[in-house]
Parts: sequence; C-alpha cells; structure tokens
Amino acid sequence: MPQPRIIIVGAGFAGLAAAKALKKTQAEVVLIDRTNHHVFQPLLYQVATSVLTPSHIATPIRSIFRNQKNTIVIMGEVTGVDKDQKCVFVSDADRQNVSITYDYLILATGASHSYFGHNEFAEYAPGLKSLGDAEAARNKILQAFELAEAEEDPARHRDLLTFVLVGAGPTGVEMAGALAILVRTALKSDFRRIDPTSARIVLVDAAPKILGPFSENLSKAAKQRLEKLGVEVRLGHSVDQIDAEGVIVAGERIASKTVIWTAGVAPSPAGKWLNIETDRAGRVRIQKDLTVPGHVEIFVVGDTASLDQNGKPLPGVAQVAMQQGRYAGKLIHSRIVGSPPPRAFSYFDKGSMAVVGKGFAVLQSGKVQVSGLGAWLAWAAVHLQFLATSSLRLGVFLQWIWTYVTGQRGSRLIVNHHGSDKGTRSAETPLGAAAASK
Repeated sequence: MPQPRIIIVGAGFAGLAAAKALKKTQAEVVLIDRTNHHVFQPLLYQVATSVLTPSHIATPIRSIFRNQKNTIVIMGEVTGVDKDQKCVFVSDADRQNVSITYDYLILATGASHSYFGHNEFAEYAPGLKSLGDAEAARNKILQAFELAEAEEDPARHRDLLTFVLVGAGPTGVEMAGALAILVRTALKSDFRRIDPTSARIVLVDAAPKILGPFSENLSKAAKQRLEKLGVEVRLGHSVDQIDAEGVIVAGERIASKTVIWTAGVAPSPAGKWLNIETDRAGRVRIQKDLTVPGHVEIFVVGDTASLDQNGKPLPGVAQVAMQQGRYAGKLIHSRIVGSPPPRAFSYFDKGSMAVVGKGFAVLQSGKVQVSGLGAWLAWAAVHLQFLATSSLRLGVFLQWIWTYVTGQRGSRLIVNHHGSDKGTRSAETPLGAAAASK
C-alpha cells in the first residue's frame, strides 16, 4: 500500500514547523516553495541596514531537511488547488500548472505587502518581505549617501538624505532605529562632502501611537528612544500620496528619494484557490483544528489563516505560525498512525518584543513589561534561538558582537540587480550577481 502524501505549500515558519513535526511519520512529505531558501523575516531589516548579510538570515531548504528522509523539496510556485481532485498546480521555470496529488494539504503561504487600496504606492515605496526586498532597500539607502556626496548643490543634500518609513509597527520601529544607528556609526566618517549624521529619518503612521499591540508605557518608551536617536515620529496622519519626489502627509510634502513601506500585509490567494469564506483582510477562516470547513484533509496555517481565540483574531506573528504548523503536523501524524488526536489548537502567547536601536528593546509578556538593555538581551537570545541552523546562530551572534563593539556593518555593498548599472562602471567591467527574491 503506498504511503500517504502530504503536501506543504510554503517554507516559512509555519511550513518548516509542519514538516519537522512529520519527521517520523510514515508518509511522503512534499514541501513546495517559490525559492530554494528559508528566510528569517524578523531580521530582514538588519540586511536592509547593512548589519547582516543575506547569508546570515537565510539557509537552503534542502540543507534543513537533508537528514529527514521522508521529505522531498520542490522549488516551484503553486498557482491553484483542486479540492475535488485533491491536487495542487505547480509552475516553475520549465513547466506550467503541473498537477500534484495529495492526501493531506497544508497551506502555509504567508503574506505579502498591503498598500490599503493604493497599489500605485508600490513603485515608489517598496516593502520588506524577502531577501530581494532587503537588498533593494540596502541599495537604495546606501546609494542615497553616494548621490548626496556627488551632488554639487548643497541645497539638494537634505532631500537626498531624507528617509521616510511608512508604518510604525515592529518592522518600522526596528528599521528606523537601525537606520539611525547606521548614520551615527558606520557612515559617520566615510564621506568628505556630506555629514551622514545630518540625515533626516521620518517614521509615519496613522495610528495614535507606535507599536500598537504594546502597552502605552512601552510604546512611549520606544518613541522616546527613537526621538533620542534623531528619528522624527509623526503619528495620527495617514500618507495621502507617494511619488518619485517623496510623500504627502496631512497635506504637507516631505521631499525624499527613499521611501520604504513598513505598514500592513495582505494574505496569499489561498482563499481564492479554495473558494471558501475569508475574513475582511482575505485570510481563510479555519476551524479549531486548523482545517477548512468540509475538508478535513486541508489545513491553512500562519499569516494566511484567520482564527479567533478569546474573542480576538490571532496576530500574524512568527510564534502563531510555528505553533500552528507544528499542530497541523502532529494532527496529521495522529490520523496516519491511528492515535488519539491532539486537543483543539490553542495559541500560547510567549510575549512580544521590538528592538529600538543599539542596546535597547521593549518586551511585553502578560503583565511583565521591560524596556532597556535587559529587554534587548532577551530579544537577541530569542532571535538567535529561532534561526534555522546552528551555523546561522553562530554567524549572527559573532556579527552582532562585532557590530556592537566596533560599529562596523556586515555588508555595505550596493549590488546592481539584473545588470541595472547606471554608468557607474566601464562597459567592460563585469556586473554583480542578481539577488534572490521571493
């Protein structure tokens, strides 16, 4: 009798957790992802601000599962699901819409940028969801200083060195803090015609406070820390327009050549694939065992799933994704071996944290609220723990120590993608390699 086939779509936190939970299951586990690597998304902003290199936070999926003999890795993009025929359709560089059948399906397809109905902003304000995004942001940030150094007119330096971050959640706050440290340390002495410390960093959000899920005290502490670092925090007003010349906030134009979107996210099209009920954000409404109504063999987990607990929807954070992925894997294992299934899924909140520049973070777990160096050390320990491999943990730890002590960054290279040089090299000079994207 052939072994059951379990297809997992997506190698993010949820997909990896599900696959690892099926390690000892007598089944064929097929893990499908658009790229060949798993990215530790919470540290993408550190690649964008030159603290870490892409290789510090990403690892090939195949290397993660090299000792898990029941798991097959396929690099391809899932374009649809046929619930009746129990198959997914996969496309790659060579083939289109290849049908692969399943006995169990776990959709862990994650999320992408959401511009809240203003998709025209995407051209001028790229987001931060992939290695390609992070490298593009790093290029844009570093190039702004190069352009300012080459600019003969000092009056233009201010606009070239104005950076606008739209969205004051954890990503925006962490990015703003890291960018402020970058201009104060690594770049401070590298230029002759400009003063990098004069850079203007503006963090914008329509909410009344930064770090919305955090307590008022921690939000206030984080805001004060950002302002101490020189970040201009503008709250209570949404962005009205983003174009090649900058942004318009509350009727005021902020001239900037570097705008980065750190606001909302949108789920994958899994709801459309399955043709079932979704919430207002487009996330698939799932049952307490993480399956979709009417199909006990289909699980949806992570950022593309909608599940209420204690009257509130679960947040789209890594801990939810990992716990859901692990639960889905254990439930499928119990069905295959015929053991009692686990109880209905219940998310255990281990707390939230955000780092705000060098040696400062905020941490909230239940009634515990901590800010400062202690929270920063806890943040560092937790993030190191959840990196995919021990080699990544060691590499990131050593780079963090080096950066903390010396102020020097892991990578300050401007890498031109797809041969997009703008006259900075002679015609016969070979170009750099293109970055991976997701």
